[in-house]
Amino acid sequence: MTDFTKPSKPYLVGVSGGSGSGKTYFAQTILKALGIAVCEIVPQDNFYIDQSACFESDGGSVNFDHPDSIDSELLATCLRSLKQGVAVDIPKYDFATHKREAATLKIESLPVVITDGILIFHFPEVRAVFDELIYFDTPEDLRFRRRLERDVRERGRTQDGVRTQFINQVKPMHDQFVEPSKRYATTIIDDPLSMVGAVARFLADQKERMSGV
Repeated sequence: MTDFTKPSKPYLVGVSGGSGSGKTYFAQTILKALGIAVCEIVPQDNFYIDQSACFESDGGSVNFDHPDSIDSELLATCLRSLKQGVAVDIPKYDFATHKREAATLKIESLPVVITDGILIFHFPEVRAVFDELIYFDTPEDLRFRRRLERDVRERGRTQDGVRTQFINQVKPMHDQFVEPSKRYATTIIDDPLSMVGAVARFLADQKERMSGV
């Protein structure tokens, strides 16, 4: 945990890029470095709409990579409240049932609030809230390998199901919606090996901001 003086105004950071690009790892690394008293993470994944009616065995017609799958208005509302210093309760999404859970997750308005997600730069109302927009431009083959490993390990998917979903949904949606949103980024990280440098630069910037230098 880094000992920073808390500024009066929360700093909201959007971290985007394709599925498996490294954005969640970056966000979690920043959280670990700053500490839970300074940093909060608001995952895009918590704002999926109820997809249970579309789910069939191993994916079916559920398309998590299309903008229509995200409750962008609720996400924008929550982020605006956090920026104003107001804590919020955000949804919790169950990837096993593809429904929102009855319980919610309390998010405090801390000095640094990070939102990571593939589509957060696509929505103007969400994009406008961020003070900084970081995009991970990671090669497709590496993104696919990471997604395959994650979905099989964490979400009970089969390799064939993940592969079919990537070809039919993930890649087309990435090409149509995610990749074009890169133009809104204030920082683009296009080298998978530069994660350490990206984290170091971000932490240095936050240290300067919070110390009032």
